[in-house]
Amino acid sequence: MRLSSLLLLPSLLLGCATATPAPAPAIPDASEAALARIRVVHGGAGPWVVAGYRMGASALRTLGVSAGSFDLEVAHHAPAQVQYTCIADGAAAATGASLGKLNLALVEEAEASRVATTYRRRSTGASVTLRPTAAFVARYRDLPRERLAEAGREVLDLPDAEVFEAVP
Repeated sequence: MRLSSLLLLPSLLLGCATATPAPAPAIPDASEAALARIRVVHGGAGPWVVAGYRMGASALRTLGVSAGSFDLEVAHHAPAQVQYTCIADGAAAATGASLGKLNLALVEEAEASRVATTYRRRSTGASVTLRPTAAFVARYRDLPRERLAEAGREVLDLPDAEVFEAVP
C-alpha cells in the first residue's frame, strides 16, 4: 500500500473526505448590530433610545465625524423624565460620546416640547440640533413596558423624517 493511500484511509474512516463544509457563522445584519449596541449602553432598545441612536448616527454623517471621536460633543436637552432622557443613551450608543470623556451632557429642560439634542464638531464649530418629530412623540409617548422592544425595532426601520427633524 502506498503512503498516500495510508494517509487517505483515516480520513475516509472518519468521514472527513465526504463531509460538507460547516456553514459560515451568521453575520448579524445592521439592524441587529444596532440593537445590540443600544442594549449594551442602555439595557434595552425601546423607541426613545432607538430614536436617539438614529439621531446620533445622522449627526455623525452630517458632521463628518466617526463614532468615538473626541472631536464631537453632544448636549441633550430634556426634562428629567425617563422616555426623554433615554434619547441621550441612544446618542451615546451611536456616537461614542460619554460623561467620562466629557463630551456628553444632559441639560435639564422644564418642558417636554423643548427636547432636542445638539451635536457639535469641536474642530470646526459646525453643529446640528435634532429633535423627535411631533408625530413620533404622539405615537410612542407612554407605551406599556411590554411593547417597548417591539416599538424599538419599528423605530429602527422608519424613515428619518418620521423619527426626527432638524431644529432651525
